[in-house]
Amino acid sequence: MQVVRMEITGMSCGHCVAAVSRVLEAVDGVSSARVELGAATVSFDGDRANVRQLEQAVADEGYVVVATR
Repeated sequence: MQVVRMEITGMSCGHCVAAVSRVLEAVDGVSSARVELGAATVSFDGDRANVRQLEQAVADEGYVVVATR
């Protein structure tokens, strides 16, 4: 299991948090996504998902990942 922390801009309310949570949890291989305003911590199976897929899911929802650790 891998864990990544993403800094995300553009989130301003609970709806934003819910939207980002939904898209991250929909990525195959993600076991959990804890999202708060401005950030997300995601646990995922590195054999089924990668950081690029997570970043793309957030971008496709209209938010910007400014840093991933």
